[in-house]
Amino acid sequence: EGRQLSYGELNVRSNQVAHRLIEQGIGPDDRVAICVERSLEMIVGLLGILKAGAGYVPLDPAYPAERLAYLLKDSEPRAVLVQTATADVLSAVVVQVINLDDPRLQEQSVSNPQVDSLSSAHLAYVIYTSGSTGLPKGVQVEHRNVARLFTATQPWFDFGPTDVWALFHSFAFDFSVWEIWGALVNGGELLIVPQLVSRSPQECYALICESGVTVLNQTPSAFRQLIAAQGESHQAHSLRQVIFGGEALETGILKPWYARAVNAGTQLVNMYGITETTVHVTYRALQAADALQAGVSPIGVRIPDLQTYVLDANREPVPVGVVGELYVGGAGVARGYLNRPELNKERFIVDPFSTDKHARLYRTGDLARWTVEGTLDYLGRNDDQVKIRGFRIELGEVEAQLSACTGVREAVVIAREDVPGDKRLVAYVIPAQGATPSAADLRDELLLNLAEHMLPSAFVTLEALPLTTNGKLDRKALPVPDQSALASRAYEAPQGEAETIIAGLWQELLGVEQVGRHDHFFELGGHSLLAVKLIERMRQQDLSADVRVLFGQPTLAALAAAVGKQMRIVVPANLIPAGCEHITPEMLPLVDLDQDTIDRVVASVPGGVANVQDIYALAPLQEGILYHHLAAAEGDPYLQYALFSFDSLERIQQFTAALQGVVSRHDILRTGVLWERLDEPVQVVWRHAELALEEVRLDPAAGDIADQLCAALDPRHYRLDIRQAPMMRIGYTHDPANNRWLGMLLFHHMVDDATSLGILTSEIEAFMSGQAERLPASVPYRNYVAQARLGVSREAHEAFFRDMLSDIDEPTLPFGLHNVQGDGQGIQEVRQVVDAALGQRLRAQARKLGVGPASLYHLGWARVLGALAGRDEVVFGTVLLGRMQAGEGADRALGMFINTLPLRVDLGDQPVSNGVRKTHANLSALLAHEHASLVLAQRCSGVEAPTPLFSALLNYRHLENHSGTDSAAAWEGIQALAGEERTNYPLTLSVDDLGEGFNLTVMAEAQIGAERVCGYMQRVMHQLIDALEQAPQTPLSNLSILPRSEREQLLQGWNLSEKNFADDLLIHRAVEAWALKQPSATALRFEGRQLS
Repeated sequence: EGRQLSYGELNVRSNQVAHRLIEQGIGPDDRVAICVERSLEMIVGLLGILKAGAGYVPLDPAYPAERLAYLLKDSEPRAVLVQTATADVLSAVVVQVINLDDPRLQEQSVSNPQVDSLSSAHLAYVIYTSGSTGLPKGVQVEHRNVARLFTATQPWFDFGPTDVWALFHSFAFDFSVWEIWGALVNGGELLIVPQLVSRSPQECYALICESGVTVLNQTPSAFRQLIAAQGESHQAHSLRQVIFGGEALETGILKPWYARAVNAGTQLVNMYGITETTVHVTYRALQAADALQAGVSPIGVRIPDLQTYVLDANREPVPVGVVGELYVGGAGVARGYLNRPELNKERFIVDPFSTDKHARLYRTGDLARWTVEGTLDYLGRNDDQVKIRGFRIELGEVEAQLSACTGVREAVVIAREDVPGDKRLVAYVIPAQGATPSAADLRDELLLNLAEHMLPSAFVTLEALPLTTNGKLDRKALPVPDQSALASRAYEAPQGEAETIIAGLWQELLGVEQVGRHDHFFELGGHSLLAVKLIERMRQQDLSADVRVLFGQPTLAALAAAVGKQMRIVVPANLIPAGCEHITPEMLPLVDLDQDTIDRVVASVPGGVANVQDIYALAPLQEGILYHHLAAAEGDPYLQYALFSFDSLERIQQFTAALQGVVSRHDILRTGVLWERLDEPVQVVWRHAELALEEVRLDPAAGDIADQLCAALDPRHYRLDIRQAPMMRIGYTHDPANNRWLGMLLFHHMVDDATSLGILTSEIEAFMSGQAERLPASVPYRNYVAQARLGVSREAHEAFFRDMLSDIDEPTLPFGLHNVQGDGQGIQEVRQVVDAALGQRLRAQARKLGVGPASLYHLGWARVLGALAGRDEVVFGTVLLGRMQAGEGADRALGMFINTLPLRVDLGDQPVSNGVRKTHANLSALLAHEHASLVLAQRCSGVEAPTPLFSALLNYRHLENHSGTDSAAAWEGIQALAGEERTNYPLTLSVDDLGEGFNLTVMAEAQIGAERVCGYMQRVMHQLIDALEQAPQTPLSNLSILPRSEREQLLQGWNLSEKNFADDLLIHRAVEAWALKQPSATALRFEGRQLS
């Protein structure tokens, strides 16, 4: 209609509404509902309600009648504002109805109403949000909450009268509070975007350009579509600020935006917020580099008058980098939920960190973590974490990686359970223009960055993502995937007898032609009734199983490995005689090889059959070491070294001769491992194996010789051929600048452990001092392999670990670290000495409780990991000596005996004294199963491979001195300079028990900080001993890992308010001030009309 009226007219019209409401007896803290369409009258009505002293309750006329009826009943408004077009939307309204189109409103006073006793502590609005019970809950927000929102954020945005804001969202969505009042309290212009235009990205972008919008507020879902619309348009925009809210931002969606030069003048901002804390909580100004960082959503720093805490289940702060629940305090915390006293007690809690007894925190239900810079990352809702086969998966992380895939414009991932009990991830993909990415292509590309358990099992292609009226993703409207959307698993033929038998049964029961070892029973059409039939058929084939195993591990390979054949084997002797000319399968009772394979193995050994002493399988941990050796792209994570200095070349030769003598004594040092073209790897004992001594030629002019030698033989780049015996060699060189010779001994973990190194050192010493004839007879490593494979039955191992782990369906992953196949790179190492007095007190408490010190350290480490992983039921790997059940002479045998197995520690509120006793009992019970494989143990849990059951280790070591009385003389002219221990786990604690004192060594990924973790352990041990001495009933959960400095930084340092922001303002008073200052300036625009 082309009328252009002033800011003053908005004030007049809203005053008339206010006076009508006041006539009805409406005043402070009353509620007035408003059910109108997007229009100028909508803003007039909202402002009029505030001027009357009441709080507005927005009712979107597009809501279903049932929801509107509930909102009216729950909010109990004193009056309802409508338009003629919405008058019939509300049924059975029992309160006064005022039609904003009624011309009689113009008869009311145009003066600003003066409402006695109205203050900023009175109600401004009640906005309803979705409730977990299905019933919406009304959030009561006061004037002061809203007023300080704009004063506290103004330094970031510098909003003013020249800004044009777009009202994009429904006024029933709290983002509209920021849009409407952000424009009007700053004297700006508010463009009301028509409902149909807001649903069309192309029309919306055109309107933004034509109207000169400078401030745009968007959900990320809506902005993705706006980015695409911009790509199809030639219009230029005037956007100064684009502010994201309403849902998590995956920054990767912004790549196309930042790629366009026309957008260079626009600042994008990510603001995390919730209705209960008044729209926004944090601020993060985005840069182009952020679009390259896939993964979590960076939400930045808190608004200065708020406090943000990341807390654990006990409402204690979690360390930097650890995921916890976000709590928000300060001036933005709303009054509470309307008519929900029990929910208010649950969500709006007393602030335990504040000196103000009235201070409250809002428990958001959102997951976050602190960065070292003091900013926050958002990781989704508690209920956005889905659990797939025991692993908690952040859907946002999968979406981020999928959105970055070739040919993908947008992507959403949800968890569906279309088959009861079979929850799976389903991806919905919007292809880029002209692209047609297949499910197989997307799966392959995701595999480059995601673990297999995080891969969607179905990929559904859509033309556009469905959105709700608020511009958020409408997850309920996403279609059920059909068969064509299922991601087929890469086929690999069944291996071994058990897999072949079970595959045949699957084919028969499921009616499929081909079953691969990675196929999933339920994906192929299996269900609970068929599962029962399958288990019965397996029993008929002498395969032990039960239904729980199938439901926990439904892939063919995992099922076959979990059940196995029921059989018992007698431990045999070595049947290869000296002088043997032909080795047959019957001579190899510890491995199953056919004649052709034996001949190939023998042919690979220098000297052939005459040089083969024995062939047998690998011990449990050797299998894992071989896996990592083969998986390493460069170097070898299990290759160790020791650097020595020698006073002469002759001394090196003497040392080498002594070591050769030890090699000749022990079969494990004359062993090579073969795996190529074999069904299972084997180790071959040679009768004779020569230790290699090689000169490394280096140039003194190129730098320090020791540094050069270490670089030349660095295990991160250098590999030994472990097929050849011995798995060790010496590289030496002359260091003229220091008048010495240097030798680096390389040795592989496949054939030694910490105990073996001590024995090896003492035997080298015996040879060098002429005492070799006094050494006891060597113990063959085959004895251990036989015990490990055949001593305790597989069934007994499984029964033990099922009892321990069957209800563990989530891994223990401190800091979220889950890569347990590292190569040692990027690992930081810190060693600390335990205070002598604490060590003495610790041993005293151990004696008092009748346990070893190891039990106390295991319990302390469990408490640290529980805090770092956010778990009360903690599982971590403990390194066992492996010699308890290894047979006679195991204490003096060389070889790889140690084994890593899971230890479960339940923390919670049990007393520390009970915790120590239970940990001791669990460790003691574990010793009987020290030869079980970690793979078997994990299969007995509810965490399905390849997800690791744990990602942290504890290695408790008793360090003994094996040197004799002539030690100094034997080592004359030789000095140990350096050595290195490496780990493929991201977090390892080693405790060295020195007899009297203790040393701690932490190896951790550099970004975690080994020194920090070591400090946590030291603090917990101090608290544990204090509690055992003074209050043994202290709950384990009371032991805090945080040092005072970090706790203060989390609670105070990153939560200090620089100043108090104005919160005594009334929203409508700010609008009245602008009406007085610039009465003719345009306030509102809608379609072709303007209201100024």
